[in-house]
Amino acid sequence: MKMPWLKSRQARYGAYASTYILVVLAILVTVNYLANRYNKSYDSTSNKRYSLAEQTVKVVKGLKADVELAYFDETTDFQRARDLLDRYDNLSPRLKVVYIDPFKKPALARQYGVTRTGTIILTSAGKREEARSLSEEEITSALIRLLKSGVKTVCFTTGAGEHSLEDSEQPGYSALKELIEKNNYKTDTVNLLEKPQIPEACSIVVVAGPRTDYPQPVVDALKKYVEEGGRALFLLDPPLKTRKESVAENEALANVLKAWGVTLNKDLILDTSGIGGLYGLGPETALGTRYETHPIVRDMKRTATAFPIVRSLEAKPTDKTSVEKLVSTSRNSIAATNLNLASGTMTMPKGEPQSYCVAAAGTYRTGKEKDGNAVEGRFVVVGSSDFVTNYALGFGGNRDLAMNMLNWLSSDEDLISIRPKEPEDRRIQLTRNQMRMVRAVSQFVIPLIVIALGIVVWWRRR
Repeated sequence: MKMPWLKSRQARYGAYASTYILVVLAILVTVNYLANRYNKSYDSTSNKRYSLAEQTVKVVKGLKADVELAYFDETTDFQRARDLLDRYDNLSPRLKVVYIDPFKKPALARQYGVTRTGTIILTSAGKREEARSLSEEEITSALIRLLKSGVKTVCFTTGAGEHSLEDSEQPGYSALKELIEKNNYKTDTVNLLEKPQIPEACSIVVVAGPRTDYPQPVVDALKKYVEEGGRALFLLDPPLKTRKESVAENEALANVLKAWGVTLNKDLILDTSGIGGLYGLGPETALGTRYETHPIVRDMKRTATAFPIVRSLEAKPTDKTSVEKLVSTSRNSIAATNLNLASGTMTMPKGEPQSYCVAAAGTYRTGKEKDGNAVEGRFVVVGSSDFVTNYALGFGGNRDLAMNMLNWLSSDEDLISIRPKEPEDRRIQLTRNQMRMVRAVSQFVIPLIVIALGIVVWWRRR
């Protein structure tokens, strides 16, 4: 039986169209299946705001035990949490995310001790931690607290004009205290002038920018502490003298550090590039852009750090210590050696700009053993105490650098990485002249160009 209509043009076009539709449907079904099976996304933001931080990825992928993350909210509100929590869920089979409606399952909510919606509970091997909010920083901090055994104490020295942990003004350390405690450390203060002895409860001692000289007994206590296996972070400013205040040279402490292989130079590093001005920083804030291979900084290659009022260091190993550079400034830096500003203002020194080391880390070989392992003291020296103050801690990689230093000092190298990002202020700051230029271009130049082109087109067609 012949069917000539099959050979008609309409039939061929219909067959082509049907085939095309089937192929498109097949592709859509396949893509939908793969999208549901493999949850992948691409973050095109400049600071990867919608991607999990390296520290989060490192911690979750390194899980040795199963962890359950339970999110409690109304069913209709689950979606607002899925965007973030599903990223955690996709990182490791060890982490399981469950969504629980406390109104539909009140008994389960009571079992977890949940009394409000939006609660996030992490549990593992009988331990439990609560994240304070639905943010990567809080969830990762809770996960770290859940995994770490015991609590270590970071002790800050007082009595010689050091920065205060309770001060919420710009020069204070209240933001640093909050950051440290979020990462499952305790903070405390120790006045070595009253009793020159480091308490046993201190896991790390932080010398936080003394303004006056430490007496010899205090210096001896710090020296003994490190040389017997203790861990210390020295934040020592350049010995500036101004009309309002002056910073002592602390020669006794500087001599101890020199014996360990870190020499403190009596200078002030200035930035000549002008880049700091884009962030509201002056030339007295040096930018750290060059990092070495030490565990503290090896993950910070693409991050800038700010060091306000910083001195340069020289690092050289000794027979008892191993010392490495950590951070150096950009090549657009210059060192001012006249630090007596009591009679006037500082002028930009002459000379060829270069890079200067501003932070170093080292280990002290004690010669002792514990449980078959060599006991070593660890120390980090930074030429600025202002880089972790309230006004500077939020810049670039300062938070990461500070916590990486503490994690390395406490032998928590597995937690060294880039921390979860806070929302970035992306506002454009325009000067008065730039605003005039934008106004002139938008209101006059562009309209005049359009009018001129219109006249040209009209004239040619005329």
